[in-house]
Amino acid sequence: MRKGDTLYSIALDHGLDYKDLAEWNGLGDPNAIKAGQQLRLIPPATATAVVSPIKPLPPVESRPVAAGDGPVPAAGGDAPRTQPRGVKLPYSDQAFAQMSGQAAAKTEPARVAKADPRPESAPAVDDDNIDWGWPAIGKVISTFSEGANLKGVSIGGKLGQPVLASAAGRVVYSGSGLRGYGKLVIIKHNKTFLSVYAHNSELVVKEGQNVVKGQKIAEMGNTDTDRVKLHFEIRRFGKPVDPIRLLPGSGPA
Repeated sequence: MRKGDTLYSIALDHGLDYKDLAEWNGLGDPNAIKAGQQLRLIPPATATAVVSPIKPLPPVESRPVAAGDGPVPAAGGDAPRTQPRGVKLPYSDQAFAQMSGQAAAKTEPARVAKADPRPESAPAVDDDNIDWGWPAIGKVISTFSEGANLKGVSIGGKLGQPVLASAAGRVVYSGSGLRGYGKLVIIKHNKTFLSVYAHNSELVVKEGQNVVKGQKIAEMGNTDTDRVKLHFEIRRFGKPVDPIRLLPGSGPA
């Protein structure tokens, strides 16, 4: 793991719900991970456990992490920023994964093994055949690029306009705890896919809530970025993929 990893980023990068990850490792507080700690990436009942050492975290801002258990007040007055931020946990792919679970549970000693990126729990759909839709209306202002480390697409729009679930699934994160993404929603669609909706001004869904394709989940904003826009990602087994290849048509209406 890289310096700055958090439970949220680890969960996101492995396509997991951060609450599941916390439960499998007996963590009552998702933020209570320590330098040198190892984390189980599969349920304790599984024969072979996967562990990942956590490196020390750099200093973070003192603002509290949003609880994510209700609508988040609009933040239209936020000053422009050049990149996504949250309380905030330093951004990394591993931190993003952490954002996806939180019950505490006792676990057996973990053994080091090769990581299996496929999550063990998932919503109803079990394959890649997801009926994707565009999450917002507007102009695509940036596109996916592995080389430039652009993990999704950005859609420009107006403050407060609806942000929609791209496909049916379960909300596994709703809050502002990941630096670089502002007010953020993560939806788990099945064992394979997560979708990510960042920079919102207001969140209107709660963690654990089931949503359908096209349902309003947030309002577009400019939290942790320099303009009003939606940053949208699709992740397959935690790895960002080009949303344009999965979304219908030539672009949002």
